[in-house]
Amino acid sequence: MINDFAAAAQATMAYLRRRLGLQLWMVTRTEGDDWIVLYTDEAAEEAGTAGARYGIEPGRTFPWTDTFCSRMVLGHGPGIAPSTRDVPAYAHAPLAAQMPAGAYVGVPLRRADGSLFGTLCGFDPQPQPDTIGKEIDTVTLMGELLSKILASELEAGTAERHADRADADATRDPLTGLINRRGWDLLVQREEERCSRYGHSACVVSLDLDDVRFINDTQGRAAGDALLVRTAQALESVTRGTDTVARLGGDEFAMLMVECDYFDAQALLLRVQEALAAADVRAALGMALRKPGYDLEETFAMADAEMSRAKRSRKVLN
Repeated sequence: MINDFAAAAQATMAYLRRRLGLQLWMVTRTEGDDWIVLYTDEAAEEAGTAGARYGIEPGRTFPWTDTFCSRMVLGHGPGIAPSTRDVPAYAHAPLAAQMPAGAYVGVPLRRADGSLFGTLCGFDPQPQPDTIGKEIDTVTLMGELLSKILASELEAGTAERHADRADADATRDPLTGLINRRGWDLLVQREEERCSRYGHSACVVSLDLDDVRFINDTQGRAAGDALLVRTAQALESVTRGTDTVARLGGDEFAMLMVECDYFDAQALLLRVQEALAAADVRAALGMALRKPGYDLEETFAMADAEMSRAKRSRKVLN
């Protein structure tokens, strides 16, 4: 039963492979400079063709500007090229040197606002008959239908996030009002499911305060609690409604920003540093971006390791 984008993508690719005969079909996501493979459908290896399979797995990335699809989206090449050698934009694409592509088919996948999400595309090692060019209306229709399913699910994903945060409300830290470790783990797990399904980017920040124990010992626990509250307020002041800030325990905090690319993450890190400085909060920070091949739990571990390195460096300098 086709009831979601992943199932629709697989059914569409299988149908087009049978109809047009190209060996490899993919549904991809563009994210910054990356072209991310979300789903694939490849013809079974035939006798006597050992080594002929593409072997491209979901999660594989290529530079977006190297691809046939980037040229197709810009209008530099047609949606169906029975022979890529006859289309200069495709013949000279760097991707042509990495994978055999005698024939190419591609159409864009778009969000509800018309922005580019990715592509539905097909490849074959050998040039194909010119007659496959007559299938452009079929391929375009398949791409439009997939785009509608995608747009509906992405809209539903926003509602899911609100529901996730409502579930996490039961795990609030009583002092700061932030979600605690249990709520953090819940939201990270659910957000990873969406990241894996749609190729969303995400940024994770790990933060450890410098002075809580010293202030508790010298000024009293009330002063230490006030520092924790100021930290929570500073972090929440620079996040969006879809982002998450958590107090993981003691003087440890974490932040999760979804659909956040490298440039967004760098801007966020600067805002966090400025907000903490304005609140008179000293802390060690670590940040990492979720990339294909790493889930959010692994991404947080990388951010936490970077935070630990920053904390050790600060102790050496002091």
